[in-house]
Parts: sequence; C-alpha cells; structure tokens
Amino acid sequence: MTCALSKQRLIFTTLSIALTRLSCCSVAGSDIPAIAHYFGTKGRYEEVNPHLLNDIVSVDKSLLRPPPSDGCTPIHLTAIIRHGTRFPTVKNVKRMQRLYDLVVNEASNSETWLDEIQTTWKMWYTNDMDGKLVEKGRDDHRHLAVRLAKLFPSLLCVENQRRHRVRFLTSSKHRCVDSIEAFQQGLHKHWGLKEVRYRHEVNDDLMRFFEHCRGFIEGVENNKTALIEVEKFKGGEEMKEVQRKMADRLNIPHDRITPDLVEAAFFLCSYEFSIRSLHSPWCHLFDDSSAKVLEYKSDLKQYWKRAYGHTINSKSSCTLFHDLFTRLELAVQQSRSGQEVPEAVTIQVGHAETLLPLLTLLELYKDQTPPTADNYNKQHGRSFQSSRIVPYAANMLFVLYDCHQGPRLQFLLNESPVRFPGLKEDAPLYRDVRRRYRELLEGCDFQKECEVKPTKGHSHNRNTEL
Repeated sequence: MTCALSKQRLIFTTLSIALTRLSCCSVAGSDIPAIAHYFGTKGRYEEVNPHLLNDIVSVDKSLLRPPPSDGCTPIHLTAIIRHGTRFPTVKNVKRMQRLYDLVVNEASNSETWLDEIQTTWKMWYTNDMDGKLVEKGRDDHRHLAVRLAKLFPSLLCVENQRRHRVRFLTSSKHRCVDSIEAFQQGLHKHWGLKEVRYRHEVNDDLMRFFEHCRGFIEGVENNKTALIEVEKFKGGEEMKEVQRKMADRLNIPHDRITPDLVEAAFFLCSYEFSIRSLHSPWCHLFDDSSAKVLEYKSDLKQYWKRAYGHTINSKSSCTLFHDLFTRLELAVQQSRSGQEVPEAVTIQVGHAETLLPLLTLLELYKDQTPPTADNYNKQHGRSFQSSRIVPYAANMLFVLYDCHQGPRLQFLLNESPVRFPGLKEDAPLYRDVRRRYRELLEGCDFQKECEVKPTKGHSHNRNTEL
C-alpha cells in the first residue's frame, strides 16, 4: 500500500470513527425514524434484531435447536456474511448532491426541518467515499464476531484459531476486506489477545460469482428488458404520488421532482441513520405510505435482478452452493470416522448480491405470487422483503451437529432460525437436507448454467414459473 493510499484510508477511518462517536448516544427509540424498517439493503442490522440496541453482543442460545434428546454437539459452522455499513457509491452521491442543490436553492416552507437542511445541514458526502466501509460497518462485524463466538464457544475459540481450524474468505472489494479484518479484531478482543494477525483469503470466484457468470451478465445485468417491472413501477401511479407529496412538502413544482431525486432523498434519510444514527431532517419528506412504496421499488429490483425474477440469478450461485455442501459432507465423513473436523469454522464475507442468489437457490422467501409493477397493493404481506433479509452485515449461518441419530443441519438467517422448505424441524437430519436439494447437488453446474449464451428474448434466464 502506498503512503498516499495509507493517508487516504486514515482520513476515512478518522472521519467514520468521529461520526460513530458523535452518534453513539443517539440510538434511543425516539431517535429512530418511523420509516427505518423500510430502508431495504441500506438498513441497519439492529432493525432486524432490535434487542441488540440494549446489548449489542447479547445472544439467545435457545435459538440453536437440535432435539434435546438427540445428544447433539456442534462440529462445524459456515457463516456467509454481507459486509458492514458503508458510505454511498459515487452514483448515489451525485444524485444526493443534485437533490441538495435543488432543495437549498428552490424549496420554501415554514417547517423547521427544511430550515435545518438549508441553513445547518451540509452535504458532506463526497465521490471518493465510493462505498467504503464506515466505522459503524466495522463495529457491525466486530460485534457479530463476538456474538458468534458466544453462540459457538467450542467452534469459534482461540484454540481453533491458533490451530488454523478457522478459515476466513472474502470478496476483493475493500468494504469486504475491511469487514473481515474487523471480524478478526472482534474475535481477538473477545479472546483478550493484544495483537491481531489478519489471516484471510480473497476469492471472488465464490464471493462475487455473479461477475463470472456470462449468462447473468448478458441476460440480466446488461439486458435492458430484464428489469422492466422496476422501470414500469418507477413510472407508475404509486411512485407519482410519492413524487407529488415530496414536491408539495418542498413547495417545488411537481415536474422538478423525478423518481431519482425521490430515491436520493430516501437514501439521505437512510444513510444518515445507518452511518450516524441520526434522525435526519431529510426523513421528514416521507410518510409511512411513501416509504413502503420506495421499499417495494427496491424489493422489485432485488427480486428481478438477484432473486426469483430470472432463473440464472440463483443458478449463478451454484459454485457457492457446492462449496458449502462439499465442506459439510467432508465434515460429516470426518466426524463419522472418528476424526476431528479440520475446518471447524468457515467465515465468508461478500455482498447482498452474494446472499440473495443463494437464498433463492435454497428456495427461501419465495412468495406464491411474484411482485410486479401492477400488484403492489397485493404484496403488503410478502415474505420477500430485503429490509428483513439483507440489511448491512446480514448473515447466513449453517450449523452442523453430530447427534445420536446422525448429523443434523440448522440454518439461521441474521441469527434467527429458518426452516429449510418442506422440512418440519429447525435442525433436520443432514441426510434429509441433502435429499431436499438432491437435484441441485447432482446438477447445478456453474459452467453449464452460466456459459450458455442467452437466446433472443432471453428465455434461458426468465423464470417460467412466474
């Protein structure tokens, strides 16, 4: 790392630490925006697990649910984790700057929140922040590391770390590398170790598989029709009503408020809260109904670009799926033969775009009726809500147990038990899980799925069930 880069990183670290200290006492319930539950992939982890606001490292071991009578002992943990809270990307910083300029120069009303925006609040987001991890994001992973060490003390322990039985893998993106380093910092502090020796591998084939899948890139990423439902909703009546209400609040002509500027204001509200724990004056631009519309717009994008909207979205994660089950199978075989499982814990850090395709491949959070631009009013009870599924530091935990009746596997999302589809136990027998996913285990070939050039109309990628 050059001296210039080291200096820049120090500046960002110092800034984000200052922001965290500034807001450390601002997380009381009254300071939480009423719309915080609708921030989608830009939401805090604490909104999914509000008990953490009282004790950030508290755990509930009753959530680990192998049958009490089956004499179970955990023998392996795989944790697939999204990076922590980050700064906005350049694209969103530019949007937010345009909105700020418009509001400062053209908005007018007698509300105190507008006066605060125009006279006190400063546009402090800059292009060079570009998605970098903030100190809150480091804390997300430090605290998660402690909670997992408390949940699984026989697996995530200092002895296993010293014996290289804990493996760390990450995406190459700086926010992921910084997250996995923070995770290791959390462990070392929890164990009372003064010196942190980072030990992790960068593996984009696993953690950024979507970049290596031609079928996804051509059929979805670069296909202008793949997200047609999102574009239709952006121009639909629900979004127009949100635009009108925002324009009226600012006393600005309706045609000056575009869908992109509405989204920029929503992002400002969410970033100010997730990064600084502040109830920003920008949040006053939205009521509950408007926030729900914007959450739905975000969910539409995630659904059609990363989840059930197109078959290739989930199939692009075949490599990660097989990596997981190969490791589980090896642990089972080693345990059966009386050997110690060499890899007690695997920590993998990636992106929301890493977790969502795998969750989809496992057929989790699949609604009977897919979300579209035309059925917003029928989707209020949907299970596919990115705010609940992939907030910052979202995590998929796979816990393998050695039990009297045979090995068992429990899945937890964001530290809460989730049952595998069609199975009636929280920790079913491992052989039943393999039977449930037999077709994927026998197939789901990344090369075959991803290297097939999409045909005209992209029928290879469109989910024919929808």
